[in-house]
Amino acid sequence: MLRQIHRWPGLIAALLIVLLALSGAALSVFPLIERLAAPQAASDLSVADLTARVAAAHPGLEQIRRAPSGRVVAYWFDGGQPGAAVIDPATGQDAGSPDPIAAELWLTNLHRSLFLGDTGRITMAAGAAAMLVLALSGAGLVARRMGGWARWFGRTRGPWAGRVHVELARFAVGGLLLSSLTGLWMTASTFALLPDDPAEPDFVTATVGSAPLPLAQIAALAETPVAALQKLSLPAAGDPTDVFTLKTDGGSARIDPGTGAVLSSAAPTGWERASEIAQMLHTGQGALVLGLILGLMALSVPALALTGAEQWLATRARGRRIKGNVAAGSAETIVLVASEGGSTWGFARTLQTALMAAGQPVHSAPLSQFDPARYGRAKRVLILAATYGEGEAPAAARGVLTRIRALTQAPSAPLAVLGFGDRAFPDFCGYATDLAQAAAGIGWTELLPLAMVDRQSPQDFARWGRDLGDVLGLPLELSHLPDLPQTHMLRLTYRRDYGAEVQAPTAILRFALPHQGLWARLTGQGFARFHAGDLLGVLPEGSAVPRFYSLASSARDGFVEICVRRQPGGLCSGQLTALQPGATVTAFLRRNPEFRPAKGRAPVILIGAGTGIGPLAGFLRANRSHRPMHLYFGARTPTSDLLYDAELRDWQNDGRLTSLTTAFSRHGRRAYVQDCLRTDAARIARLIAGGAQIMVCGGREMAAAVRMALTEILAGTGQSPAMLKAEGRYAEDVY
Repeated sequence: MLRQIHRWPGLIAALLIVLLALSGAALSVFPLIERLAAPQAASDLSVADLTARVAAAHPGLEQIRRAPSGRVVAYWFDGGQPGAAVIDPATGQDAGSPDPIAAELWLTNLHRSLFLGDTGRITMAAGAAAMLVLALSGAGLVARRMGGWARWFGRTRGPWAGRVHVELARFAVGGLLLSSLTGLWMTASTFALLPDDPAEPDFVTATVGSAPLPLAQIAALAETPVAALQKLSLPAAGDPTDVFTLKTDGGSARIDPGTGAVLSSAAPTGWERASEIAQMLHTGQGALVLGLILGLMALSVPALALTGAEQWLATRARGRRIKGNVAAGSAETIVLVASEGGSTWGFARTLQTALMAAGQPVHSAPLSQFDPARYGRAKRVLILAATYGEGEAPAAARGVLTRIRALTQAPSAPLAVLGFGDRAFPDFCGYATDLAQAAAGIGWTELLPLAMVDRQSPQDFARWGRDLGDVLGLPLELSHLPDLPQTHMLRLTYRRDYGAEVQAPTAILRFALPHQGLWARLTGQGFARFHAGDLLGVLPEGSAVPRFYSLASSARDGFVEICVRRQPGGLCSGQLTALQPGATVTAFLRRNPEFRPAKGRAPVILIGAGTGIGPLAGFLRANRSHRPMHLYFGARTPTSDLLYDAELRDWQNDGRLTSLTTAFSRHGRRAYVQDCLRTDAARIARLIAGGAQIMVCGGREMAAAVRMALTEILAGTGQSPAMLKAEGRYAEDVY
């Protein structure tokens, strides 16, 4: 049994574990590089002295941060423009750019998430879990092979692969255990599964009327050595109520600039300290020698994978066939799928089943595996391609267009492209169109003209299937039923109505949480674990196609809440806005991890209009730590459709909502949210320079106007919405 436990994680997750190990080993050298490159502060230098030196060089100084490596970075505003630099503590002068080394940033994103966001983080966490199982079971197998734990370091015998495998395992097992455990801890922290949020001192204001003291006379700054500093935020210029916020290894404090008094403080919790230790052990930040040792141990993983695979191959015959899916070189029909959410694969399975029933050998694969050289017997290639975002390729299919255009000779098997999308979007089936055009550009013979399926329509798909059957001379009937997750009956408990006076009936609908079994609660399935911004799929009566609504609540709130506006002729919106308390709907949950505030204390700018307030209200409701959140909300009039009007006042009073800016298109000085953004351009730029994340929810036209306004605001700062999106600081939920 122990051997089986050790074998299968290694075989299944070998490449992932090797990738984790190699990228981790490469990253282990960067803390040392940063330490050697960063000017270090003298042991007797105080935070007050450092701040005075930096402020003299940069009068608009706003914040100073110190990394575990000793690197000091300052952030400031000069003439309305943000700036940042590594600082020489001895002089306060600039000593270099604070931007990370490109290779380090690339490796970090690879190591943490495979460039796939939360999906990638979960994948890498699975790899860490597999590494943990391998390390534990491997240690047991080594002890068994050596004749017991007491003979752990005895001489090895047997074939070379076995000997090398054991020697490497004995060297590396301790480091792999530590790396996998700390990696899993950090993943749990990232997904808020641990109560390790930083302890924050109470919000306070400075004594109005007191002139700021010289920094040297503020005891908390003068008595704190730079070696203990983590972050110092200075009072905002022109705000007499603002205070210093000092964070050190010992905790955080808010300090009155006029009296020097510590107005409030908070010490790190045990969970917070544990997470800091886990991060130090895993990354080597603050423990350079240990980080390098762990990196060396990680380098043994590829050799462990190879020697382990060699031992397994010595006792097992090679070659396995996927049931119902012939090898690429033997198939007459090649079905390639580009899917973002997975629904297109359901259509591909329906197509493959029908073709196989007609006697056709079929090979189905992701479009990312496109390789004409492998399709030696192919008589046709069928591409089923969904479109993501603004006419973009699904993440897994990026780069395929370039590969098609680079072909020097078109494949001999003719091509048919079937696009999947939503006609409500201007770039309906944009990626499928690009594929068809790229194929035509290299002279690829067309089996069928480009066809499109609107909103997963079974009728559109069946119509295309009949056309395909006619070309192939086969009676092909594609009867597709959407693959849906397990649905639940949700009972409406509360509703609040808006919009009647402007002929736009809108409702906030709150449903009771459905019962979740123990297994669902343990694994987070169904409605056991969800966040504001996730999607509620509702199956309207008379249709098998779900409609999706962004959630305005999380599982922690104890209810399921959405905002719905009745659309003219809308089947689902009409049914939902007619619901009365006690009525039920059939629904399921779909995760949307890309649309939620990133973890941390950086400010969040929320921008929405109409029912787009839904998930933004959910973020505010969940902001129990009083993270700075600024809401820009557009409605028609303050009396008709200012959704969550009462809650917004309450959240502003209790600190969950830092600021509220409203724009009314049919009241007073008529304006839209993008107009308010331009009015607040200086503050928006300052927040973004301070690391703010921007989250936009609402209609496509509103989102486009917001992007244009932000582009204007950020002009000249070296930033743009596209760049912020690439950094994970700009997210949209657009309908």
